[in-house]
Amino acid sequence: MDATSVVVTERAARRIGEILRREAAPAVLRVSVEGGGCSGFQYKFDIDRQAAADDLVIEREGATVVVDPVSLQYMVGSKIDFVDDLIGASFKVENPKATAACGCGTSFTI
Repeated sequence: MDATSVVVTERAARRIGEILRREAAPAVLRVSVEGGGCSGFQYKFDIDRQAAADDLVIEREGATVVVDPVSLQYMVGSKIDFVDDLIGASFKVENPKATAACGCGTSFTI
C-alpha cells in the first residue's frame, strides 16, 4: 500500500456500490474526519453528489469514495473496509496514524 493513499477494500467497494446505486445519480461516498468522539477525532460517512476539485477520488468496483484534503492528512495510509460480524455490519477504517481508539471503534487519537 502506498503510504500517501487511502485504500478501499473490495468488500467495502461492493457495499458502497450497493448503497450508491440506490441514490439519485451521480453519487459518491464522502469520508471525512471531524473533531469529536470519545477519543478526539471521528470518521464521518456521507452521500455527496460529486467530488470537489481538490478531493482524493478512489474508484473501485463501481464505487466512488472521496476524501477532502484536510481529512486526508489524518487518513494517509488508511484502509477502509466493510465488516459484517456478530455485533453488526459497518465500515471500519484501519488507520496507521491512530495511536488510540475508543471501544466502539468510531473515534481515534493521533
